[in-house]
Amino acid sequence: MPTYEYRCSSCRKRFEVLQSMTAKPLRKCARCGKNSARRLIGAGAGLLFKGSGFYITDYRKPGYKARAESDQKKSNSTGKDAKSGKKD
Repeated sequence: MPTYEYRCSSCRKRFEVLQSMTAKPLRKCARCGKNSARRLIGAGAGLLFKGSGFYITDYRKPGYKARAESDQKKSNSTGKDAKSGKKD
């Protein structure tokens, strides 16, 4: 459930309320009790995706992994030490 921010136009108190997205906006102020609270437009929270299926590499073409591995093998076969970058 999202958190909505409100501000009372009478007493100027700002407060947050955890509400369902389908719930009607509150009108009653938490401090003065008057029906002058208004829901504010907020930036919202950033989304955080966890787990598989949320990374760009999960949606690459099937041949991507094979090309990446062949590029890795080519760079290792040029005679350079993979860790130090020095030639043999």
